[in-house]
Amino acid sequence: MLKYKPAEECLFDELSLGEIMLRLDPGDGRIHTTRTFQVWEGGGEYNVARGLRRCFGLRTAVVTALADNPVGRLVEDFILQGGVDTRFLKWVPYDGIGRTVRNGLNFTEKGFGCRGAKSCSDRGNTAISQVKPGDFDWDFIFGKCGVRHFHTGGIFAALSDTTPGVVIEALQAAKKYGTITSYDLNYRPSLWKAIGGTARARQVNQELAQYVDVMIGNEEDFTACLGLEVEGVDANLSKLDTANFRKMIQKAVQTYPNFQVVATTLRAVKSASVNDWGAIAWMDGKFAEAPNRPGLEIYDRVGGGDSFASGLIYGLLTDGSVEYAVNCGAAHGALAMTTPGDTSMATLEEVEKLMNGGSARVDR
Repeated sequence: MLKYKPAEECLFDELSLGEIMLRLDPGDGRIHTTRTFQVWEGGGEYNVARGLRRCFGLRTAVVTALADNPVGRLVEDFILQGGVDTRFLKWVPYDGIGRTVRNGLNFTEKGFGCRGAKSCSDRGNTAISQVKPGDFDWDFIFGKCGVRHFHTGGIFAALSDTTPGVVIEALQAAKKYGTITSYDLNYRPSLWKAIGGTARARQVNQELAQYVDVMIGNEEDFTACLGLEVEGVDANLSKLDTANFRKMIQKAVQTYPNFQVVATTLRAVKSASVNDWGAIAWMDGKFAEAPNRPGLEIYDRVGGGDSFASGLIYGLLTDGSVEYAVNCGAAHGALAMTTPGDTSMATLEEVEKLMNGGSARVDR
C-alpha cells in the first residue's frame, strides 16, 4: 500500500503539472466546416486535478503558465470554475500578437460511427512550453505548502526541449518531501514527430520513469514511450486480452522496480461511438481488474483516460486498495465519456452507483 502523508499536514491532496488549453468544439459538426465552436478548457494533466476536485471533492492545484491576455484570463476563469487552486499559475507578459508567447488552442471533434475523433492542436510557443528548470519553487510547493500526490505526464514532457527537465526537477522534489508521484505516459505522435519521434519519446520517458511511483498508460504508451513490447499486445486491439496486459505490466515492474502501482485502461474500438472498456492495475504483487464494459456508448471519448487516472488516484488516496482504485478509475472514465468536453461532469454518487452495478434507469 502506498504511504501517503497525512492530509492535515498538506495544503493539497493533489497537484498537477501541465499545459491547459482552450478546447474549441464544433459540436456535432466538423472543424473544417463549422461556423460556431463551444469553448471548454482541457489538458491531460490538468483534467486529473479538475476531476479530483469536482467529482471527488479533494483539494487540488495546478502548476502551469499562461500568456497574460484575455485568452489566458478566460482559461483562468475556467480553472476557477472547476475549483482548482491557481496560486502556482505563472503569468507571462504578452507581446501584443504572440511573437514570443501565446496560449494553446485545441480544436477537437468528437467523431461518430466509422468517423473517429479528431483533434488539431495550435500550441506552438505557448507560455508553459517555454518554462525551464528553476522557474517554479518546488521546495516551497512540496516542502512548505505540502502535497500528498503529484501528477504529471508525457504530454507536458513533449512540449519542448526544456519541459522534461522541469518534470525531473518536480519529481525529484516531490520524492524529497515524501509526496507520492504519478505519471501518465499519454503518447501523442503529433507532439513528438518534429522533435525526434518515438526515439526521443523513449529517451525522455525512460529517464522520467525512474522517479515515478504510479505509472499509468495504455498498450501504445508502454510500447512507444518505454520500449516495452509483449507479443499479443498492440495498439489496434479487437478484443480486451487481459492476460497479455498482465505480461506487459509485469515487464514494466521488472524493468522499473520503483513502480509501486501500474495501471492501464483497456479499450477495444468498435467504432467512434462504441468501445469495449475496462482497466487493470497492479500493486503489492497482485492484479485487480475492473469489469469489462462491452459496447460502451461514447458521446465524447477525449478525457476518458484522464478521468480514469483521477478515479484511480482518488481510490489510492482514500480506500488504498488496488481493487477499489481500478474500479473507481474505470467507472469514472466511462462516465466522463458520456458527456462533452475534456473534463468530467460525473459525481461521486454516480461513480459509486456504476461501480456497484447500477443501471442507466432514470433517477427520480
